Amino acid sequence: MKELTEAMPKALLEVSGKPLIEYGFDALPDDIDEIIVVVGYFGGVIQQRYGGTYKDKRILYVVQETLDGTAGALWCAKDLLKKRFVVMMSDDIYGREDIETCIEAGGWVELVQRRAAIRSKGKVEVDRHHNIIRITEGNHGNIPGLLGTNFFVLDTRLFDFPMVPKAEGSDEYGLPQTIIPAAKSLGIPFRAVEGTTWFEITDPKDLGKAEEFLAP
Repeated sequence: MKELTEAMPKALLEVSGKPLIEYGFDALPDDIDEIIVVVGYFGGVIQQRYGGTYKDKRILYVVQETLDGTAGALWCAKDLLKKRFVVMMSDDIYGREDIETCIEAGGWVELVQRRAAIRSKGKVEVDRHHNIIRITEGNHGNIPGLLGTNFFVLDTRLFDFPMVPKAEGSDEYGLPQTIIPAAKSLGIPFRAVEGTTWFEITDPKDLGKAEEFLAP
């Protein structure tokens, strides 16, 4: 995000006058009463702004000292997590209805979106029951398919298994790559649920596009 994040974390950049992280907070169903925020770069700014509560939800913080991927971030919070939980990116915009659908689906879930061109994102492959069997990182060009959004519904059994690198030779541990073998070993369905509302912020131009995306 270049100079936009020289003095603040990306999650506090605003879209239509509201920080990105609050779009995530507000999309959570009412019966989720606790949020764990994994912080790193300028994490203290987030803690100072929100403290221990957001509306009716309690907030806890953990620090990711080593930036070793999405699985590494989740593992930082494992001692605070209980039973079933959701995982979401603080700089993406999700829809509450999609989140509720994922929670109601049962088992382990990743929210996905069908795209006409996947390009350089995680390509999600499913079987005939919509269980995720493979996620491939890299440049896929303009082929159509399912794109992972990095929103998950999981439970603490995942932490009984080792983290898996995002790709061969990578020093980052990927959460979906870790989930797939764990789900297979436990016999838990890892379902792909297609969503309708998701916007990823990857560069400064996306902030303006997000405003258009959210406009009624």
